[in-house]
Amino acid sequence: MRVFHSDEKLFFWHLIIIIMSDYRYIYNSINGLVIDSFINHFFNFSRINMKIGIVCYPTFGGSGVVATELGMALADKGHEVHFITYNQPVKLDFISHNLHFHEVLIEEYPLFQYQPYELALSTKMVDVVEKHQLEVLHVHYAIPHAYAAFMAKQMLKEKGIHIKVVTTLHGTDITLVGSHPTYKTAVEFSINNSDVVTAVSRNLKDTTNRLFTIKKEIDVIYNFIDVDKYEHAHKEECKRIALAKLDERILTHVSNFRPVKRTEDVIRIFYQVQQEIPSKLLMVGDGPERAKTEQLVRELEISDKVIFLGNSNEVAKILCYSDVFLLPSVTESFGLAALEAMAASTAVISTNTGGLPEVNIHGKTGFLSELGDVNDMAKNTISILKDDETLLRFKQNAKEHTKQFALKNILPFYEAIYKSCIVRV
Repeated sequence: MRVFHSDEKLFFWHLIIIIMSDYRYIYNSINGLVIDSFINHFFNFSRINMKIGIVCYPTFGGSGVVATELGMALADKGHEVHFITYNQPVKLDFISHNLHFHEVLIEEYPLFQYQPYELALSTKMVDVVEKHQLEVLHVHYAIPHAYAAFMAKQMLKEKGIHIKVVTTLHGTDITLVGSHPTYKTAVEFSINNSDVVTAVSRNLKDTTNRLFTIKKEIDVIYNFIDVDKYEHAHKEECKRIALAKLDERILTHVSNFRPVKRTEDVIRIFYQVQQEIPSKLLMVGDGPERAKTEQLVRELEISDKVIFLGNSNEVAKILCYSDVFLLPSVTESFGLAALEAMAASTAVISTNTGGLPEVNIHGKTGFLSELGDVNDMAKNTISILKDDETLLRFKQNAKEHTKQFALKNILPFYEAIYKSCIVRV
């Protein structure tokens, strides 16, 4: 077997990155068979185990879930993964010899009205990188994580340690927080001083380039799901009968109940649907809009048909009960919740915003409507639920579409990113 020299290896890594940038669009046209074959062969040929630090929010939010599942998948592949955050990620249900958690401790000082988390985080990054000889830091969210990573990188440089930083943009850090004048300069600086920048959708990439002066190339790597998890959920006993009668359809919404999710629109859509079709609505999650949403349910006198389940680690099981998933968000950088629903054979009714059109295919996996058009979303929902044959077709289409977002297809791109960083060291 021929041994490749360092310059040749670098060429191959750059080739991988180029392919990665347009992979999704090639995938859609040729089902990704050629590229999948090439990538899988290349990674088997050149496999090396890496030491990777992952910085994320440890919450139920989409970015935290994706970052955690990415880390666990990398550990399963033999890489050494270190999570650095203020709490153990909610999806991190075990620690192994390849999977570690380092808590960022924030001392309470009366001097500070707001405790300096970025300072504590960057210091912890330095400590973990130095102690465990990490090769790459992968930070999710520009603010505060990429900013703290830059400070850590500079402190490590003073020690003669050169660490590479990969920043993944998820949406809120760009569209809500990042674009605010208070943070815009810092966000722009953090992105431009990352070694590699990725975004979870083409729409988010375009939005980032529109809102900021970005000098770095942004690679699009879509979010992923563990398809096998939903297959397993369907094989288990489905307790649908405990939630709805045999002749009732089940609609579901999963979110953090922030204003951007428009949970009141979910209720208004369901109100129209239940007038035409016997149905129940499952509301999964918690957040600032929950009280207002519950109040609207009482005002519409449908409390007996709407079930608030709160936060749950059993979303896959809940979705297996569902027929239609409602997501009337103001914007979604990607629409991970929609993708999870589709993996569970659930049709999606969503707005035509952000990255959702890249996930939910209009007329095939569900329907897209304009923001705030409750009547159109209700009409589309009824059209899917009107008969078993139509519903089954949408469910099958939804599940089939998610296969291209399977973890096994997306993971190699992150590995390619990390390895390209290490090669350039």
